Formats: sequence, structure tokens, C-alpha cells
Amino acid sequence: MNSRYIGYMCCALAMVGVGSTVVVSKSIAAGLPPFSATALRFAIAFPLFVLIMRWRGVRWPRLDRRDAALVVAQAAAGSVGYTVLLISGMKLASAGDAGVIAGTLPAVSAVVAMLALGERPSPALLGAIGLATAGVLACTVRPGESAVPHAGSSSILGNALVFAAIVCEALFILLNRKLRTPVAPLPLSALMCGVGFAVSIVPACFERAWSMSLDAGALSGVLYYALVPTVAGFVLWYEGAARVSGAEAGLTTALVPVSALALAALLLHEPVSAAQLAGVACVLGAVTLATFGQTRSTRKAA
Repeated sequence: MNSRYIGYMCCALAMVGVGSTVVVSKSIAAGLPPFSATALRFAIAFPLFVLIMRWRGVRWPRLDRRDAALVVAQAAAGSVGYTVLLISGMKLASAGDAGVIAGTLPAVSAVVAMLALGERPSPALLGAIGLATAGVLACTVRPGESAVPHAGSSSILGNALVFAAIVCEALFILLNRKLRTPVAPLPLSALMCGVGFAVSIVPACFERAWSMSLDAGALSGVLYYALVPTVAGFVLWYEGAARVSGAEAGLTTALVPVSALALAALLLHEPVSAAQLAGVACVLGAVTLATFGQTRSTRKAA
């Protein structure tokens, strides 16, 4: 099989895994407190990343105090903040809505870079931001819907928590760009899991999850989250990204909202609304514009 097709397949599978985190977080939220689930996720994934590092002969990076502080901030925002807010949001929001919101990450990252670094966006990025905003509004703003959820409904508060999780992931991307010592993806992923566990374990102890009745579905969800989207997703993404261009890999992020919406319908039996389909269409357009806008900016800089 052609190497590029293998690359497309690996990146696509990785993004389907990311989309599935929205659905699996629904079952986790029903049976475990958010910090406890987050700490357990990293406790499972961290030793696996360490084993992969040893297998590949990858060493830990040497960081100065400034970069070490940035890594801790990255883990607090992109690892702990993202997971805790996503799980908390999934107690209130529908998985379909959350999947559409998760797909806005490229546009949200562009906005964060504009606000924090003063970057001037290209017309394509401005269009992506506008489309992503329209996609979120299509799923969130519904006439007559209360912020407090009722049975079977989505929630404005839940969607807001999911969007806050995406902002945390965008902050992770921004902080990674601020590192003076570049860290390779594999040790960075291991660091995020290790530091993420250290950050989440203290608030997890206050949740006293061990005093609750164990929920098999929630525990299985955490195990899946740690093994498939976290560890296997890393391997698939970087294996695929090594075979295709950055723009081609970036376009596969469009599969996040599509897979989340499809899995929510198939596994959770959530109805797919016209508003959600409109939101997905807007987000797909936003991903396309953001990817090509970034590619053009890179070419101009070169």
C-alpha cells in the first residue's frame, strides 16, 4: 500500500479516536468524579509512554526552570483542565453537541494566538473563526432552552464547559510554542501524563472516589481513554504525520466532529438534529480554511 495512504489512514484513525473521547466521557461522567477519572487515565497511560520511550531509546529532555514551569502549565491546562472540563461538561451536554464544539479547536487556537501573541490573522483564518463560531451557536443557542438540563436535553452550561475544555487545549498549543527547548512529541506526551497525574491526584483525593460504588462502565471508559485515544492515538498520529504533509494531516481533524456525532448516534442512540448537522458543516468548513490559511502563512514566512 502507498505510504501516503497509510499516513492518511493513521491520522484519520487517530482523529476518530479523539472524537470517541466525547462519547466515552459521557459514560465516565456518569460513574466517576472528574479529577479521579483524570488521575486514573494518566496513571494508566504514563508507564506505557515510558516503556515506548525505552523501546525507542528516547531520553528525557533537559529543561531550564522557565521551560519546566511552562511544561507544568501545559499539563495543568491541556491535560488536566481539558479532561476535567470535558468530563464535567458531558454530565450536562449531549455527545453530539460536544463533538461539534470539539471540532472548533483549530479556530480557537488561532483566536488564542491572536489574543496572546498579537498575531495578525489571514482572511482564511478569520473565515474559519466565523464558521467555527456559527457551528457552536447552531448547537448551543436554541430558542426556549434552559441552561439547566432536563431529561434528554442538551445544556448551555454543559456546552460552555466543553468549550472551556477546548480553550484549555488551545492554551496547551500556545504554551508549547513558547518553549525555548523544543521537546519531541513522545517525551512531551509522557511528561504531560506524568505531570498531569501529579496535578490531578491531590484534588482527586478530596473527591474520595474509593468510598463510592465502583461503576464498571466508567472504569472501562477510563481504560479505553488511556489506551486508545491517549497512547494509541499518539502512535497513529505521529506515524501518519511522518508520511503526509502538515496540511493533509491537519485536514483529518475534520473527522473529530463527524466521528463524535456518528458515535453518539450509534452507541448512545442520541437523535441527530438539523442544528447539529449545520454545526458540523460549519466546523468542517472552519477546519479546511484554518488548515489552508496556516499553510499559506507558513509558505509566506519561508
